[in-house]
Amino acid sequence: MNVAPLPTDVDVECEVLIARTRGDVAAYMFDPDNDGKWTAAVLASRPLTPGRLRTGSRVERTVKFGGREFTYEYSVTGAEGDRFVEMKVDKPFPMHIRYELDEVPGGTRVRIRTSGEPKGFFRLAAPLMKGQVRKSITNDLGQLKAQLETNRSLNG
Repeated sequence: MNVAPLPTDVDVECEVLIARTRGDVAAYMFDPDNDGKWTAAVLASRPLTPGRLRTGSRVERTVKFGGREFTYEYSVTGAEGDRFVEMKVDKPFPMHIRYELDEVPGGTRVRIRTSGEPKGFFRLAAPLMKGQVRKSITNDLGQLKAQLETNRSLNG
């Protein structure tokens, strides 16, 4: 399923290969209780809907990004088993995030795409934001890979 790109100022896609099954990666990555374990900017994650991410799930996150700390809520707008989760954020500015997992030789290709239209303070930082978002997602995927490949007992 391809998602049509939003008219955005920030549109970043990063991927990594993780030597684990798609089911293992999904169990860990799609559990919002693990957000702060592999996503550096996340200071706190509070699921408003219990359980693994699925269509309709809502999660409140407190993050630090661009030198600022803020809290926002994301909602899951689409999900398909261990294959993908799509989320949207309205504040601090509209964003669309997609986690996609594909079985490939050697494990699972994990892809994260984030697109959005920075507003307010973030609009002023837009020229730098794309690079910051790419660096942040790349680092997070590296952390996810390290955790899942180093600790074989992690399964969500």
